[in-house]
Amino acid sequence: MAKSYKRHIAKSITWRIIGTADTILLAWLISGDPLTGLQIGFAEVVTKMLLYYLHERVWFRIRAGITKNGDSKKRHIAKTITWRVVGTIDTMVLAWVISGDPMVGLQVGGAEVVTKMILYYLHERGWYKIDYGLKQRRKRIKEQQEAFNK
Repeated sequence: MAKSYKRHIAKSITWRIIGTADTILLAWLISGDPLTGLQIGFAEVVTKMLLYYLHERVWFRIRAGITKNGDSKKRHIAKTITWRVVGTIDTMVLAWVISGDPMVGLQVGGAEVVTKMILYYLHERGWYKIDYGLKQRRKRIKEQQEAFNK
């Protein structure tokens, strides 16, 4: 189980790079100010890293959505939705506080709902194909398949 922490940290870092780039671009386009975009993007690095790590730990403990063959597309969709709710609220608050304009917060949050859900789903599917931090993944999948067959 200790290796799963390394996996969740690695996933947190890769997602944050993708998510921050998306936020910076959206905040810049919406506010019209590249500095505001950078400030919002970099401010959320800390909050999102912590929130994403906690989100991963919760979902690691939840077994819902894992299918007989070990695949979990429905699970990834559910994780995408729950993460987007948490992430959007965080971005809206940060964008509002940094820009001083609640409409900028709402617009950035609203725009990223679409872009981030697509990017997050692709990120989850990519990480599903990587065994890093899951030394016993194949053994666990086989055990799950056997349990479903009983």
